Amino acid sequence: MKILGIGSRITHPEYGKGVITNVSSTEYWVTFIDNGLETIPLDDSFEIIEAAENEVDTVSFSEVETTLRNLLKKWSDVSEIVPIGDKWKGGKLILEPGQAGLASKEIPIDTFFHKIVMVRDRLRVMEQKVNSSNLEEIEKIELQQYITRIYGSLTSFNILFKSPTNHFVGEKSK
Repeated sequence: MKILGIGSRITHPEYGKGVITNVSSTEYWVTFIDNGLETIPLDDSFEIIEAAENEVDTVSFSEVETTLRNLLKKWSDVSEIVPIGDKWKGGKLILEPGQAGLASKEIPIDTFFHKIVMVRDRLRVMEQKVNSSNLEEIEKIELQQYITRIYGSLTSFNILFKSPTNHFVGEKSK
């Protein structure tokens, strides 16, 4: 099937005469004289009045962006954007030393949260690398158990996450 380019003129049995104004990987965007803008499948039946060269890549920016995001997620430690709980935004973490005469330390909670998310994401990458490694199954299981215990140790930080789907999850009690 030859894909028509932007500027091609067609006659559609339902919508009448129109001009192709955009092309995606699955459909034409056509501005029809009597029916305005409609999208029709690339393989829809219509009559070609005048074909323009297809000088457009039929992959949309959105499709490229989604594919790139999926590749990065799969092959790197680039992480998704994980939102902090609304009540913590702009807050600060104050560390008060137990020893008299020492100054306290203030850290923006957003900075601290970002570090926690990085730890979580790096644990996930480590988990994936363990699962895809050539280690013996018993070694994989032992390493998985350590990783699960680490997640469990970090569950205290779950209060910072906006969405429970981003929480640390450790071993479930039996």
